[in-house]
Formats: sequence, structure tokens, C-alpha cells
Amino acid sequence: MILPWRKLPIPLLVILLIAGAGIAAWDFFQLGRKIPEPASAESQADLIKVDKTARTLTLLRGANIIKTYQVSLGAAPEGHKSREGDGRTPEGRYSIDSRNGRSRFHLALHISYPSADDRTSAQQRGVSPGGDIMIHGLPNGLSWLDKLHLGRDWTDGCVAVTNPEMEEIWAHVATGTAIEIVP
Repeated sequence: MILPWRKLPIPLLVILLIAGAGIAAWDFFQLGRKIPEPASAESQADLIKVDKTARTLTLLRGANIIKTYQVSLGAAPEGHKSREGDGRTPEGRYSIDSRNGRSRFHLALHISYPSADDRTSAQQRGVSPGGDIMIHGLPNGLSWLDKLHLGRDWTDGCVAVTNPEMEEIWAHVATGTAIEIVP
């Protein structure tokens, strides 16, 4: 059986391969990436709520919901993060303490995990609490996955959304915004 692509002329196949590689490189290296402008002050979130069971991230301003997103979590999402490498997404109240516009995962908002209590608990157990927990987009070069990433929890403990969703979140969340992660 001859596959349909095998009937294509070789020059056309070469052009298609080059175009595909170019698109993947554009996405991987984030060429042309523009950092989203902040939303107006009155539409900035003052709380991010992540519900691990529902797999949702909700941006709130007071009692008003700005928007809710479906998320992927750490590969072993049940329970509070207790040590580096456990694949869990932490639970508790933290804040967004920095922003990375050149992340390997499109854009990223760093969560202030581990807290002093998290460090003390890990120290008492003789383990590292881990760190680098973020809200982020998809890995550079894989933006084409879009909502397919929701099929399973795949991060190392982070909260992942699509790249367009991450751009919206980035615009509505300032450094210092509180984040509450609930089981």
C-alpha cells in the first residue's frame, strides 16, 4: 500500500518539511513573542484561586470572577507538595513573587512556594521542599497541543494553561497577587 504522502513530488515534500520545521522553530524560540500589556487597574485580579480537584484556575477581583480556566497540574496532584520531585502541586496560600517573560513554558508567573512552614516541615523530614512552582503556558515548541494538554496532569508541580490563556492571565495578574491553592 502506498501512503498518500508518498505520491507527492519530492520538491513539495521538502518544502512541507522545511515549512513545518520553520513553524516549530518559530514557536520553540518564541520569535516575535510580545509580552501582553497589563489589563486596566480595575480589571486586575486580587486573588488567584486554584481548585486542584476541579482542575480550575479562577481570577478574582473581590467577589467578582474575572475568568476561569481549565488547568493541568503536577503529575501526582493529590496532597500537598512535601518534597522536591514528588510531582505534587502545593496547597495553601502564597503569592506571585516574580514573572518570567522568556520562560521555557511561554510565559510564567512564579508562586512563592516554599513558605517558611514548607521549609521547616521539609527540614524536619530531611528533604528539600523543592521550588520553581509556577503558573505557565505550554512548553516552547508545543503550543500546537493547545487544550490537548488537559488530557493528563504532566507538570512537575506547576499549574499549566494554554499559551493564549497564559497571555490573558499574565495581563490580569501583577507581582504580589495572592494565590490560594485548594485540594
